[in-house]
Amino acid sequence: MKSTGIVRRIDELGRVVLPIELRRTMNLEVRDPVEIFMEGDSIVLRKVESACLFCGGIRQLTEFRGKQICSDCLRQLKEK
Repeated sequence: MKSTGIVRRIDELGRVVLPIELRRTMNLEVRDPVEIFMEGDSIVLRKVESACLFCGGIRQLTEFRGKQICSDCLRQLKEK
């Protein structure tokens, strides 16, 4: 892992702001989904490339006409 030397504090709601330099480097935009996981004693954020077109969910995705849709949204579409 590469150190950036950037330090941020966690706010009262448990949030951390990612510096613009890191967001640009990772091509992260507002509302992009990120995966959060543990690797040893570190917390790792990873950009998720595939997400549901409607809700942004990243689990149980199905491709429909080149777009990703999660099973929950697909079920809701079928009910209407």
